[in-house]
Amino acid sequence: MKAAPDAYGREIVDALNRAGAPLTPDELAARLEIKGRERRAFDAALAALERAGEIVQNRAGSLLVAKRIALVAGRIEGHPDGHGFLVPDDGSPSVFLPPAEMREVMHGDRAAVRVGGRDHRGRPVGAIVEVLERAKRRIVGRLHSEHGVLFLVPDDRRIAHDVLVPPAEAGRAKAGQVATVDLVAPPSRHAQPIGRVAEVLGHHADPGMEIEIAVRKFDLPHEFSRKATAAARAMPDTVKDEDIQGRRDLRELPFVTIDGETAKDFDDAVVCRKEGKGFRLWVAIADVSHYVHHGDALDIEARERGTSVYFPRRVIPMLPEKLSNGLCSLNPNVDRLAVVCEMAITPRGELARYEFYSAAFRSSARLTYTQVWNDLSGGRADENLQNLNAVFQVLGEARIRRGAIDFETVETRMIFDPKGKIEKIVAEARNDAHRIIEECMLAANVCAGGFLAEHAHPALYRVHDVPSAEKVAALRDFLAEIGLQLPGGEIPRPRDYAQLLEKIRKRPDFTLLQTILLRSLKQAVYSPNNLGHFGLAFDSYVHFTSPIRRYPDLLVHRAIKALLARKRYEGIDWEALGRHCSETERRADDASRDVENWLKCYYMRDHVGGVFAGTITGVVPFGLFVTLDEYFVDGLVHISELGRDYFQYDGARHMLLGERTGKRFRLADRMTVKLVRVDLDTRKIDLVPA
Repeated sequence: MKAAPDAYGREIVDALNRAGAPLTPDELAARLEIKGRERRAFDAALAALERAGEIVQNRAGSLLVAKRIALVAGRIEGHPDGHGFLVPDDGSPSVFLPPAEMREVMHGDRAAVRVGGRDHRGRPVGAIVEVLERAKRRIVGRLHSEHGVLFLVPDDRRIAHDVLVPPAEAGRAKAGQVATVDLVAPPSRHAQPIGRVAEVLGHHADPGMEIEIAVRKFDLPHEFSRKATAAARAMPDTVKDEDIQGRRDLRELPFVTIDGETAKDFDDAVVCRKEGKGFRLWVAIADVSHYVHHGDALDIEARERGTSVYFPRRVIPMLPEKLSNGLCSLNPNVDRLAVVCEMAITPRGELARYEFYSAAFRSSARLTYTQVWNDLSGGRADENLQNLNAVFQVLGEARIRRGAIDFETVETRMIFDPKGKIEKIVAEARNDAHRIIEECMLAANVCAGGFLAEHAHPALYRVHDVPSAEKVAALRDFLAEIGLQLPGGEIPRPRDYAQLLEKIRKRPDFTLLQTILLRSLKQAVYSPNNLGHFGLAFDSYVHFTSPIRRYPDLLVHRAIKALLARKRYEGIDWEALGRHCSETERRADDASRDVENWLKCYYMRDHVGGVFAGTITGVVPFGLFVTLDEYFVDGLVHISELGRDYFQYDGARHMLLGERTGKRFRLADRMTVKLVRVDLDTRKIDLVPA
C-alpha cells in the first residue's frame, strides 16, 4: 500500500469497518500490507485517529471505530466454559463476553459494556467498562485446599471463579465440606474473589444435601420470617362460625378432592351433576385470600417466594404449613372456606354460563388418581365420579373443536429406599383421572379470565404468545427433512399444531417430535397484558385454581372478590408483579430440575460401564445428547467419540454429517451407547457409541 501519511486514516477506518471486529495494530497492518518504512507513518496515523476520537483501543489492545462503540447496560449471565453474556436491560440481543472480560464480574452482576464488532459466530462482542451493581452474593459450594490455601468451588457453574477463604474467615470449616461463603471482596482482573464462611452444611454425600445446595444456589427463600411465623401460629385450627356468615353453604354437596398419592396441600375440590342433557359443575378453590391479606407478613412472604417449590421428598411451601397443609387445605370431612366457580356446561362441552361466589363447604373424600381410575375402569364409580367423567369427555371434545394443542408429556418419578437412595426411575402413568381434574381446572381458569376481562379489572393473565416466525421457519425446515409439514401460514394457529400432533401420534418417534414442536413455542408468562393463551386456544386465561402454592392465583382471587363486592383491587404494580412471578416460577423449575439431575447422576454412578439403547434428543456443535430408554436420563456423546472423521454441524436439520464417511447422526435417530463417566459436580453423564 503506497500512500501519504494523511491518507492512511481513511484506509484504517475502512479496514476496521470491513473487519466487523476489533483488530490489533499488527493485524490491521497486515491487512493493509504495511511494510518496512511505511510502519512509522502507519503508527503516526493510528495515534492521530485515536487523538481525534475516531478509533479507540480496548483493554486487549485491539482497535475499533469509535462510532461503532455503544455502551450497553444489563445483567451478566455466566457460562460454565468461562465466558459469559450481558443480557441488556432494553431487551436487545445478548452481548458475548470473552473469558478475559468475565474475570472482574460474576453471574448476576449488572455492568456496562462497550460493544465493538462481532465474533466468528456473528454475536456482538463486549468489553466491561464498569460494574454497575454486584449481585447479592452468598455462594454455596465445596471447600478445597491446595498448598495450604482454602477456597470454595461454587456449585453454580455459571460462576467461574474460585473463592479464596483466608484462615481468619474460615471458622471451623474444612476442605471437603459443603459450605456457603459471603463475598468480602469481589473479583478483579488480577485477583480472585475473597469470602467468609457463613454456614457449613455437611458432606456432599449426606442425604438431602442436593436439596440444601439447590435452595442456596437458586436463592430460594426457605425460612419464614418471625412475623410470618407468628401470624400463622395465631391462625385458628378450624374454620370459625363467624367466617361462614354471608357465604353460600354448600356443605350438602358431595365435593371430593382428587390428587396424587403423596399430596398434602389440597387447593381444589369438585362435584358435578347432570342437568337435563348438560351438566352443572362446581369447582371450589381454597379461599386463601380470607386469611392472607394484601401487605401483611404472610403476603410479603408469599410474594417473595412466588410459588411452592417441589423436590423429591421435600416441599418448600409458599405459605406456612399451618395454612398450606391445614386451615386452607381442603382436607376431608372438615368445614373449609372457598371461592367457587359454578358452571353450566352444554352437552357439547361449551360454557353456557358461570358464577363466582364465596362459600363454605366440606370435602366428602380425599381421592387419589389411582383410586378414581380404578373405580372408573372397574365400573365401581359413584354418581359424582361418573358425572365428572362425562363432563370431562364433553370438555375434551370441545377442546379438540377449539383447536387447542394437546401435548402428552412423560413425567418420571423416582422411587427411594428408606435411606434416601434411588431404587429406580419410572414413568408416571397418566390416566383419565388426571384429565378429569385438568379439564375442570381449565374450565374454572378460563371463567376467571373471562370474568376479569369482562369487568376490565387488571390482573395477571397467564399469557402464551404466538410463536416467532424464526422458530416456525426452523421447525418447518426440520419437519421437511423427515417428510412432515406444519400447516397454516407464516404464523400457524393452535389447530395447525394440533392437526400435526394427531398425525404423528402413532409414530415410534412421537415423544421426541412432540418435544421439538414444544420447543418451537414461546414460554408462558404472567402479564397484565391479556394476549391470550396460544397453546390452549383461549382469548383470556388466568391461574385461579392453586392459591395455596401460586401467588398469581392468590392475586386473581383478590381481584374476583373485589369485583363481587363492587370494588377494585388497586395499589398494585401489575407489570412488576408479572415479571417477578414469571421469574420465581422459572427459579423454582430450575431448582427442581437441578436436584433431579443430581439424583439421576448419583443413581447412574452404579451403572458406569453399562450398555444402553437410547434416542438422540439433541444435536449440538460439540456432540449428541442421548436419552436412555431404560432410565429416562440424558447423556452426552462428545463429537470426538463419533469416529475418525470431521463432523459438520447442520443446525437447521439437527444433524452432524461426517465429511469423509458421509455418516449422519440426526435428531430422533436410535443409538446404542456405553456409559463411561458420571460427574456429580457438573451433573454430566458421558457416553460413547457402543
